[in-house]
Amino acid sequence: MSELDLTTDHKALDDDIAARRYFAKFAGIIDRLVAVVDRLQRDGVFAPAEAEAIQDHLTRIAATFDALSLKYLVSGRLDGVGQKHLTIDLHESGFPIFQELVTMANDAAQAAAHLETMPGPDELKDRMIRQILSERRVPTRLQYAMSQRLYYEALARGGLFFAQVHPRAVWMRDLAGGRREYLVHWAVYDSQRNLPVLYTMRVEDSGRKALPLDETRWPAVQAHLLAQSVGGLKLITIARGFDGDFEDLHPKHLRRIHLGPMYSQAFTLQTGPIREILEEARAPSGEDWALFWTIEDLEAERSEVEKGWFSSVERQVFRLDPHGGAAGESGATRTRQFMILPERPYQVLVEKDPVSFRRIRKFVVDRTGRAVLDG
Repeated sequence: MSELDLTTDHKALDDDIAARRYFAKFAGIIDRLVAVVDRLQRDGVFAPAEAEAIQDHLTRIAATFDALSLKYLVSGRLDGVGQKHLTIDLHESGFPIFQELVTMANDAAQAAAHLETMPGPDELKDRMIRQILSERRVPTRLQYAMSQRLYYEALARGGLFFAQVHPRAVWMRDLAGGRREYLVHWAVYDSQRNLPVLYTMRVEDSGRKALPLDETRWPAVQAHLLAQSVGGLKLITIARGFDGDFEDLHPKHLRRIHLGPMYSQAFTLQTGPIREILEEARAPSGEDWALFWTIEDLEAERSEVEKGWFSSVERQVFRLDPHGGAAGESGATRTRQFMILPERPYQVLVEKDPVSFRRIRKFVVDRTGRAVLDG
């Protein structure tokens, strides 16, 4: 890969080998994250329905990376053809830039039309073989055509993580007084930080009609939540806005997960302790990374009834960190940080023991690359 451009936060992976290494790295990271979610469920951090929702979003992210890997399969080997390189945010992200997902969503909307006009895989393979045998040269343009065919097939299959993943409601249980409890979950791609952000909200429904079947409330709820899913908004602002706009929906627990950044000596710029850790580890390409994520939680402490002239409305009182500090300033009940990294960088981290990392819960990928252990 060419030298990193220190004048910008964005970097195009300008050859196919670099792109393949990048996608392989993320494929391994997401697989390990699924195991971490299982572990956090066993520890009681996630309820089973929450863990299932989070894993669904991770599966979507993996599918998106798979699709992009096909799009850029011959990256850097073909001149004069559209967007040839994947662009990533190399500073405090490590993920593809927001525009990559916007472009992919536009491509997905037209995938069926593209597939109708493109040669099939068997025909493309036959053409490649004939070109290799008769002309004795690498069929680069045919390889590109094949990569685009496979890319549009992946888009047509769906199940991808776009700039917005619309809210879905999962029934949890029936409550006293005819109420129902749902887990609502959705996700967005933060356009400023270039990171996936996942949301879950446990909500009690006192309406007459079940929320997901309510043709009036449910579209309004979906639109409201997506409009409020902005990284700069505090959880308390989102929850109070929802509580105020929907009189028969009562948010009891709102959670936001910032997935990332991912750091790697090969692909990102980093400062501070993580730079020293990755430098000193001198890990091979498959083990040269560390992924961080942050979980913010906001919990309802109690309900209060506001009485008006003709009706009464139930409002939630949310619990904030009683000691102030970071959680209180962010408008959350608590904020927790986690990281996952291979064994070699972890050994350097333990030796250096940076103060800023001591309150971060760590997960370690063992030398086989399969097991994930508590650090």
